[in-house]
Formats: sequence, structure tokens, C-alpha cells
Amino acid sequence: MLNDKRVLTEKQIIFYRENGFVQVDNVLSEDELQELRTYLEEAMRDTTGRSIQTDQAGGSYFKVLNQRVNTWRDHGGMARFVLGNRFADMGKQLTGFEGIRLFHDHALLKMPYDSKPTPWHQDWPYWPMQESGAFSIWIALDDVDENNGCMMFVPKSQKIKNLKSIDLVAPSDIFADAGAQDVDRNTAVVVRMKAGSCTFHDGLTFHYANANHTDKPRRALAIIFMPDGTIFSGKPHSCTEGLGLAAGDRIQGGLFPKLA
Repeated sequence: MLNDKRVLTEKQIIFYRENGFVQVDNVLSEDELQELRTYLEEAMRDTTGRSIQTDQAGGSYFKVLNQRVNTWRDHGGMARFVLGNRFADMGKQLTGFEGIRLFHDHALLKMPYDSKPTPWHQDWPYWPMQESGAFSIWIALDDVDENNGCMMFVPKSQKIKNLKSIDLVAPSDIFADAGAQDVDRNTAVVVRMKAGSCTFHDGLTFHYANANHTDKPRRALAIIFMPDGTIFSGKPHSCTEGLGLAAGDRIQGGLFPKLA
């Protein structure tokens, strides 16, 4: 597993806490990048395991994201990256939380030619958590820019709470919500990155990804982390379904290991 520590700068930590996101370059070596690309492609081809494919080719959601959730449960190579403490420890530095647990990973591919943008949204409203604080790392496996689906973030939007989740297939305008009237989309930051670099973003930060207009998939691995002690809200979610959790329970155990 990836257990070497990457020490972030005070500038990066302050930027994340103020703006709800931060870019960190070169979190993977070239060898690690090639290894992860191979593992991700193998995991995406495996349809027999415990990971979850959210839509099939030709589906409306698939045109936004070809996504597989919890690849680490099927593929030891993916587990090496997801369960290693390098990324979780970086998140611990950024957030200041005492402990960090895994919620889930997801491979995120924007397919060539026919992809759609990922509309502006927050992540946290989709998650079955009573309190905010969970966050994601988004690792680029390809160079990303506006042509193939790079991310955009609205600084300081992580301060906006109690908004509804956005349907990624038939989206409403999050900026039209009464609770978002003070959020200026014109301040959005376009995050172009080289493969092997990443962003971290708070679960409440407004973000968007461009469509992929190239002839190759845009590959990324995202991992969602949560503070140790996060409480289950009772909201339905594929990663907690069938686990016997009741509202008010802590989200913990073998499927949500403490990594930092």
C-alpha cells in the first residue's frame, strides 16, 4: 500500500480551509501512475465482483460519467492505492481532523465523443451523513483541461449548506437555489492538471466538470474520505445498504476503515 507520507505546505492547507479545494501536483510517480492506469482499466472490465457500476453504455448517466464505485473491493491493485494512507494523511493535514475513514472510491471516466458535462453540484447532499466534513481527492490519470473534462470549483462555496442534491442527468441550476444567492459562478476556478496530480475538495464545494470532446476516455480516480466518528443519517445509499446501520450509528467497520 502507499504508506509514504507527503507533507503539504502551510500555504496549501490555508488555501484549502479558506476556499474548500486545493490542487496538489505530482502525488503519483510516473511508475505509480502507469500502475494505477492498468489497475483501473482492469477493474472497469470486471463485472463479477462487489463494486457497483452505476450505469451501462448508452445510458443517460453513463454519458455524464462511466462510474464504478468501490473498485478496491474487487481489485488488490486498486486497494493498494485506495487503502494506503498517503492520500488519507494528506486529507488529515488539510482538514485537521483527528482521524480519517474511507467512505468509498469511484473510478470516474468521461467517455470520448458523446460525453456530457457534469453539472454544478455539491457532493455532500448525496451522502448519508448527519454532519458535513467529508471530502474527496480527485486524481487525474490523464492530463486534463477544458477539452476533456477538467474540474472547476467555486471558491468559498463550501460555506453553503442545506441545498438539495442535483440530478446529474436532468440538472437544475444550483445557483438559482435561494440558499446559493450569494455564490458567484463567475469566480469559478478552472483546474487544469497533469496526470498524476490531484485536487482535494470539501463535500460542500460547488464543482463542475467539462464534457470530453477528445477521442480518448478521461480517466480519474476519486476517493471519498470522512472524519472518524461520522454519524449515519439513515438516508439510502448503495454503500451502506444492507449493513444494518440505523440513523445515529457511526459509519465504521471493515468497509469504512480508518486510514489516518
